[in-house]
Amino acid sequence: MSKFIHMHTIPDLFQFFKLEQPVKHPLIAVVDFSRVQEEITEDTKVSADFYTLIFKNYNRNNIKYGRKLVDFTDGSLICMSPQQVLEMNDDIEPSPQMMGWGIFFHPDLIRATSLNDKIKDYSFLTYEVSEALHLSEKEKQVLYECVQKIDAELNENIDIHSQAIIVSGIEMLLNYCSRFYGRQFITRKSSNNAVVVQVEKVLTDYFKTSVNGLPTVKYLADKVNLSPNYLSDLLKKETGKSAQDHIHYYVIEEAKNILLNTNKSIGEIAYALGFEYPQYFNKLFKQKTGKTPVEFRMN
Repeated sequence: MSKFIHMHTIPDLFQFFKLEQPVKHPLIAVVDFSRVQEEITEDTKVSADFYTLIFKNYNRNNIKYGRKLVDFTDGSLICMSPQQVLEMNDDIEPSPQMMGWGIFFHPDLIRATSLNDKIKDYSFLTYEVSEALHLSEKEKQVLYECVQKIDAELNENIDIHSQAIIVSGIEMLLNYCSRFYGRQFITRKSSNNAVVVQVEKVLTDYFKTSVNGLPTVKYLADKVNLSPNYLSDLLKKETGKSAQDHIHYYVIEEAKNILLNTNKSIGEIAYALGFEYPQYFNKLFKQKTGKTPVEFRMN
């Protein structure tokens, strides 16, 4: 039977990892995993009230995040938002080869800063483990240097500049992660193209059958075994259109077919396509085509 642990605070994190050093800051911590003595005797699920970025090498595959086991053999970065769950299996064995780092920061640290307004733009913070960031040696070093600078600031006496410097360091780290994810999308172009084809098939099949509401981005993501944010970012990189844009494209194309080949009223078409309100259908159709459904039918 698995055990569930939820960490509310940074001190809870230190207790979980059995870290002996004092807590340097109540809202952020940098952990050197080579100093962690993990002794997990049962399956353990862990969640927290803070953001987590973990880069860790194991000689065993023993962490599950989202849907799949994480293979840290070559070193990958996983990023988590508050409340996401990390599952640790009971076959963990302490090893001298276990190394890496983790940075953990509470939302309250950035609450009154500009990063608070930007944090949702870092969509990779909600990716699934299968969408982890696989780093080159150079990229590993760049991220590690960012983490070292944050850790060095944590070792200074806290003053009026501390928060700004620490938050600036976190933002730089996140920006580099965004850059490296952009590189990963490019290097995985062939597999990404397969996802694009799969998405198009899912949408085509959806509108061939009886429609039960508009398909959502989550519906699409589940069909291709990706997280909604990763799917949308992938499609944006490959096609210039987000997942929502793809859904709208297929909705409008189906609407055009119905408008030109049937005598159904605009309201009937809207409901048939899954719109709860015909007004929304009219607005979307005008936005995407430049014409109202009536104008399109008449022309």
